[in-house]
Amino acid sequence: MQADTVIHARWIIPVEPASVTLEHHALVIHQGRIIDLLPSGQAQAQYQATKTEHLPDHALLPGFINSHTHAAMSLLRGIADDLPLMDWLQNHIWPLEQQWMGEEFVKDGTDLAIAEMLLGGTTCFNDMYFFPNITAQQAIAHGIRARIGLIVFDFPTIWAENSDAYINKALALYEELRGQPLITTTFAPHAPYTVSDAPLQKVLELSQKLQTPIHIHVHETRHEVEQALADSGKRPLQRLQELGLLSPALLAVHMTQLTDAEIALLAETGVHIVHCPESNLKLASGFCPVGQCLAAGINVALGTDGAASNNDLDMLGEMRTAALLAKAVADDASAVPAMAALQMATINGAKALGLDQEIGSLVVGKAADVIAIDLNHLETQPIYCPISQIVYAASRQQVTDVWVAGKHLLKQRQLTTLDIAELKIKIGSWQQRLSA
Repeated sequence: MQADTVIHARWIIPVEPASVTLEHHALVIHQGRIIDLLPSGQAQAQYQATKTEHLPDHALLPGFINSHTHAAMSLLRGIADDLPLMDWLQNHIWPLEQQWMGEEFVKDGTDLAIAEMLLGGTTCFNDMYFFPNITAQQAIAHGIRARIGLIVFDFPTIWAENSDAYINKALALYEELRGQPLITTTFAPHAPYTVSDAPLQKVLELSQKLQTPIHIHVHETRHEVEQALADSGKRPLQRLQELGLLSPALLAVHMTQLTDAEIALLAETGVHIVHCPESNLKLASGFCPVGQCLAAGINVALGTDGAASNNDLDMLGEMRTAALLAKAVADDASAVPAMAALQMATINGAKALGLDQEIGSLVVGKAADVIAIDLNHLETQPIYCPISQIVYAASRQQVTDVWVAGKHLLKQRQLTTLDIAELKIKIGSWQQRLSA
């Protein structure tokens, strides 16, 4: 039988079914999809491939899904560190964005983020930022999969002057991106404290009509919850529930302030949590009780947040932090085992984004979004359990190859759709402008 690509690997970790590791197997790709997963010997006998890859020291996995980020903010990496969230936002990030935000900023910042994400094994990202049309354009240009956030605020920015204008622009971009094979959209109202009831109700109506998820920061800090109580007598989740937003279409990002009753409510309504442990730690925003949420049956995905508050887009690092932090928060070493952390970075992210029929695991029929991690490094030897070594010991520098929809975007640590030297020149220019 003919195939485009056959990848032979020492291990294949399909993620579905969970905790399975296949040894000396091959993954067969044709027309951008996985068409077989079988022992290497059988693959050699059955398939004639245009390209054959032999990765004798590697584990193949589904690509990582960064379920919450602000890609273009990579240009602000390290510019205002070691500050609490509202000081960081109001006195540093928002003024810089007001001064410098534009199409060129988003284009170059998104390119930097995409390069970093591909080098670290991320094949899909869920974004929320200004000029989402430019983010989509760059994702298409470089072959990475993305859900593009159609942002909504109450107040004017360079992107739109009021909530109606944001929503009108969102609908226009939704129509423009329909039919793009790797690009889908979410409605992305920023947060309960920046979007009032009427636009949230409009977003809900459009989300239901267009079958498009809603992506929003919720319960990010204690201050946010206390301010909401002072202003309205309601915690933000209660307000969102009364507006009808709590459903499987909602991606609630951060969720560091949760009561037992709220955890039960989230489980009952099918809301997805996107956990951003490193950003939450760096901004001292609080701790999402991930172990408790998973035990309640809530789907918990993983995101890095933007590189301005993390300060990287490293999903391997995020997995490790998520697993370790959950153990400490729960006072239970078994709270989030390695496999659960890997699921958060892959299939759980796909479920949160409504893309689990397409990505998130290495299953016949799904898109060939695949990464290879070289475990033949001293830092990951000896190998008793490849899954544990990947979550607890491997670094992103061990990601050697990345395919999205069967297209080889990272080949032996070399990006195939981005010019790193040219990108560094652009980033250097931005550093001079922003630091001035």
